[in-house]
Amino acid sequence: MTREEKILSHINKEKPGIEIGPSHAPLAPKKAGFDVHIIDHMTREQLIEKYTGHGVNLDNIEEVDFVWKGQSYAELTNRPGYYHWAIASHVIEHTPDLIGFLQQCEEILTEEGILSLVVPDIRYHFDYFRPVTGISKVIDAYYQKHTIHSAGTVAEYTLNVCTRGGQIAWHEGADAELSLLYPAGAAYEHMQRVLQQNEYFDFHAWSFTPTSFRLMIQDLNDLKFISLKEVSWFPTTGCEFYINLGKKGHGFPGKRLDALKEIKAELSV
Repeated sequence: MTREEKILSHINKEKPGIEIGPSHAPLAPKKAGFDVHIIDHMTREQLIEKYTGHGVNLDNIEEVDFVWKGQSYAELTNRPGYYHWAIASHVIEHTPDLIGFLQQCEEILTEEGILSLVVPDIRYHFDYFRPVTGISKVIDAYYQKHTIHSAGTVAEYTLNVCTRGGQIAWHEGADAELSLLYPAGAAYEHMQRVLQQNEYFDFHAWSFTPTSFRLMIQDLNDLKFISLKEVSWFPTTGCEFYINLGKKGHGFPGKRLDALKEIKAELSV
């Protein structure tokens, strides 16, 4: 299957859906016939200005229907329980509040709706040296109502983010030299800007292997934070894996102990 086929495997283009943060690379574009609304943090004109000179196809940037300013997606769109599908590619790892993001997505989906996520695999991108996210940080961020990344998250990211052979993402088997991205002192500076100026950094808050993410979703469902469950998933290709969630999903099929062992095995790469 192609990347697009995996992401769109549960998407009916004729039913209304929403794509969150597609920027210059929409996966369900209006011009391809998808009945879709787009949420982004900028208007189309602002996105074109942002990406001019960055070597991307500006014609792929579509009209933004809803410019997000921090409100819930239901409030933003005024369409709770309306969309049959939602797509978010390389979005969830940026969210300061992962549980809140998932709750907002499920709030705008129908009972049969699907949330299709593309998630970077920690083994094959710049978070390589960071720890896999544990559920404690995810729950704490939710109860503390994080709207920006914490000083600790910013420090952890800055201290450990890396490249391999000068690239921020790679594939299984890549063996080029690893290098840290930020100089000494940058973590302290970034942390102080969070503490003193409440500044938002567009960093990754969460890092996963495929199994750690699948188990995280199941745990959050078991703990009654979300109603979403796993519908299907596709293993890592390149630097990312793919998972579909829904309120009518079957959930994670394996045993917890086996999943924990698998996470350890994944991290041995």
